[in-house]
Amino acid sequence: MGGTLDGLRIVEFAGVGPGPFAAMMLADHGAEVIRVERPGGSDAGIRGDPTKDILTRSRKSIVLDLAQPEAIEVVRALCARADGIIEGFRPGVMERLGIGPHVLLGDNARLVYGRVTGWGQTGPLAHAAGHDINYIALAGNLHTYGRAGQKPTPPANAVGDFGGGGMLLAFGMVSALLHAARTGKGQVIDCAMVDGAALIASMIWSLRAMGSWRDERGVNVLDTGADYYDTYETADRKYIAVGAIEPRFRAELYQRCGFEPDSRDPNALATLFRTRTREDWCALLEGTDACFAPVLSMEEAPRHAHNRARRTFVDVEGLVQPAPAPRFSVTPAGRPSPPAQPGRDTEAVLATLGYDAARIAALRERGILG
Repeated sequence: MGGTLDGLRIVEFAGVGPGPFAAMMLADHGAEVIRVERPGGSDAGIRGDPTKDILTRSRKSIVLDLAQPEAIEVVRALCARADGIIEGFRPGVMERLGIGPHVLLGDNARLVYGRVTGWGQTGPLAHAAGHDINYIALAGNLHTYGRAGQKPTPPANAVGDFGGGGMLLAFGMVSALLHAARTGKGQVIDCAMVDGAALIASMIWSLRAMGSWRDERGVNVLDTGADYYDTYETADRKYIAVGAIEPRFRAELYQRCGFEPDSRDPNALATLFRTRTREDWCALLEGTDACFAPVLSMEEAPRHAHNRARRTFVDVEGLVQPAPAPRFSVTPAGRPSPPAQPGRDTEAVLATLGYDAARIAALRERGILG
């Protein structure tokens, strides 16, 4: 594919959510990512056609039964030739399998060993089960999401799994890979979603320290406490979003809408926006400094003119998906390749490790290759 990470090899131990997202980002930008799948697939309750799992695009896929010692030999041989690995098991699992950091870094001193978990590798909750909603709750983020007087509303699983987990791990991997390239020394990355969620909220912590943020939901500028930073229903029962924080942008919003603020009526803007359709408001406000956008569905977003012009979404063999980001001027990311059927590349990858056809056939016959 080419890209900024061309020439790097990453071994990804299959999981769901943040680990695959980090691996996807590295693969999007040119790294060779080999995904090690388990026989039977994931146990995370997510079922469906694996060739439609966008998070596994642009990868090679092998299947290994990691309960078998010969499979661990394959993993060690693979990691000895890799620049980095990504794993998202609970603390201690990789050590029990015999492929913990002390083993793999012993085989390959330059290896970057990326670990992503919810609670981290240490701490009293390290071994507990959890999901995005739990990590962002403990980090203080979830308390800020929702309207005044109502219960906290989780923003899907964007903040913990992907922003505070996968994206932070991708940053950590690239940082440690740069260090390894300079020094020849690999290291272990302890990426915890609770840590990442807290980090993402740094600006809110700053505002609170400066006295500009109350520790309550729905009463602050960025959490629907201000009528000029909110979503509104339109006449056709669709929605628009306005974010006119700065006075000059707010003045433009009001002037274009013919709106006179009335402190006695907190619902004045809501009443106004219900008088026209979303399309009408787009015609009036989109592309201006009123800080306006229509609230688009997943079906609508790829068809919007701005997204089409920037190619924010891409169609890969009929599967519409977000395109690689960010954009690079000299080493642009290539077009993603479709997600692989699990195990598609097993024989080809083993051949690069020196396994001949007879040895591969014997491994498959004993169930080591799934």
